[in-house]
Amino acid sequence: MDFGLSNYFNNETVDKIVRIAFILVVGIGSIHLISFMVKRSLYKHLSRQSMMLVLRTIIYTGYIGLVLMVIRELNYDLTALFGAAGVVGIVIGVASQTSIGNIISGLFLVSEKSFELGDVVRIGDKTGTVYSIDLLSIKVKTYDNLLIRIPNQTVISTELVNVTKFPIRRLEFLVGVAYKEDLRKVKALLENLARNNPLCLEEPEPVIIFKEFGESSINISFGVWFEKANYLAVKNSVFIEIKEAFEREGIEIPFPHVSLYAGEASKAITVEMKRVTSAGDSRSPAE
Repeated sequence: MDFGLSNYFNNETVDKIVRIAFILVVGIGSIHLISFMVKRSLYKHLSRQSMMLVLRTIIYTGYIGLVLMVIRELNYDLTALFGAAGVVGIVIGVASQTSIGNIISGLFLVSEKSFELGDVVRIGDKTGTVYSIDLLSIKVKTYDNLLIRIPNQTVISTELVNVTKFPIRRLEFLVGVAYKEDLRKVKALLENLARNNPLCLEEPEPVIIFKEFGESSINISFGVWFEKANYLAVKNSVFIEIKEAFEREGIEIPFPHVSLYAGEASKAITVEMKRVTSAGDSRSPAE
């Protein structure tokens, strides 16, 4: 009993299935082989971002070609298919204007080369490492291991800061010293600190700017140059060394004090603390 299977699986149908399977196996293998060879031959000449775009173009084009070849083997009329695809494309295009805008924005981002995979960027209030660059969005991995998807239109219309674009960068510390301190001594101390720290670069030289007379201190901006990979080490080590150096040299780092006055010409109000006993007597701590 063949249950009528012979009417469906004749020689022509079997041949067609074999051809389609052969096309898929050879086609998929060829696509990945070409991708691998292109990656091996161009990885020294292209950035990670450009390499990713080239490989995706090869893969997408290859799979579209495979689909068309399978459709042709099934004896479908491609003219009617393309006509239907055109109508569907118009409907989808009208309904997905945002997606098209993201795709166009993505092309602008790629042509600008403002950032690449692995760069640390700040987009609005979001900061992290560029994890992926896609047709519709970029994905950023934050320092607390969260993945943020940002549409390309948002990226291109928002101020973007590439923190690691250049091999070196400057880190600034805001330092406050008391008004009584010798500023020339403080400046020499900071210069010597940057010179002796192995993570700080000698060129460019550190930047020391006396910024303002603050409410309780003279504020100084102290900037050191370093290789971008050493950010955390430089920030922690210089911070500790500033405090240790100031304590060793007796330089005061002031903090705000509050004084109470009853009037313009009066002395500061003296505050006396008293202890209340169980009997209700008010006694000073000395009693």
